Amino acid sequence: MKTSDFTFDLPAELIAQAPLPERSASRLLHVDGESGALSHLGFRDLPTLLSDRDLLVFNNTRVLPARLFAQKQTGGRVEILIERMLGGGNALAHVRASKSPKEGALLLITPDADSDVSDLTVRVGGREGSLFVLTPESGSIKDMMRRFGHMPLPPYIERADTAEDRERYQTLYGRQDGAVAAPTAGLHFDQALLDQLDAAGIRKAEVTLHVGAGTFQPVRVENIADHTMHSEHVEVDQTCVDAVQACRERGGQVIAVGTTAVRSLESAAAQQTGSAITEATIQPFHGDTNIFLYPGCEFRVVDAMVTNFHLPESTLMMLVSAFAGIETIRHAYQAAIDNRYRFFSYGDAMFITGQAAR
Repeated sequence: MKTSDFTFDLPAELIAQAPLPERSASRLLHVDGESGALSHLGFRDLPTLLSDRDLLVFNNTRVLPARLFAQKQTGGRVEILIERMLGGGNALAHVRASKSPKEGALLLITPDADSDVSDLTVRVGGREGSLFVLTPESGSIKDMMRRFGHMPLPPYIERADTAEDRERYQTLYGRQDGAVAAPTAGLHFDQALLDQLDAAGIRKAEVTLHVGAGTFQPVRVENIADHTMHSEHVEVDQTCVDAVQACRERGGQVIAVGTTAVRSLESAAAQQTGSAITEATIQPFHGDTNIFLYPGCEFRVVDAMVTNFHLPESTLMMLVSAFAGIETIRHAYQAAIDNRYRFFSYGDAMFITGQAAR
């Protein structure tokens, strides 16, 4: 498989730059991975695609205001994106500057890119690959994000973050701080829709995957099997495992809300070794995952997914192609473009069933 097999031409005006006034007012493209059939729906139609035997699995991560601005002691401007909190109050971060800061350099955290007043500082430590270890010298990194942090909107949203993004670039059910990008499939669920799902008897479970900036990282190799996947922290607890098993026993579908939930559940199954693996084999999983799902991979847990439209040549485009078939996804994306769907984080959604019924 080549990276170029997963490209498509997207008119720039279809990239959603802001959320709709109402979360559930977005559109929903139903993609049948078995037949390739497409149906154009509204997101509020989602309950009509489900039964009371099914299980929806949500990612309960919450996005940190992880973008910070800083100034070097020499006066140079710096932009910081916190990737992950470490032990002892330290953080692992992307640091962008005209010249990378040296180990031991002191950075003054500022309210914005044009300010030079701050009482908060961090010291640059060693590096882990392309990331820097930052140690707070005054204050804490969490306090820096609380006071001066900006929402880390994706690079294709060509505007500064606003006060509205603090709430709209979060899911309603997010409660575990740690992500630097939203699990965007969940952005479509408002309280009225969640209540409607409850009233219909649709069960819910939660996982945690703290989405990293690597989710926007392009695939830079032509042979996709040569790609090194980024790692993200995942927690799949016993309660979720029990819910998946109960869903299997009653003949329902396990439906992942977002590719992060897909990767969490499949990571919990992929840890099994030795004896034969069945689709029902899943155990609690707590740790980092770099699972890379592309055409040819087997999905052991997930029967269907809710997901947004993804960037060309991205690992997420490869994931949905593995799930529903490359040609089916190509056809679906072209139909979405032809019908003027809104793309990416603040855009519309798909409901995709897998290629083979369980």
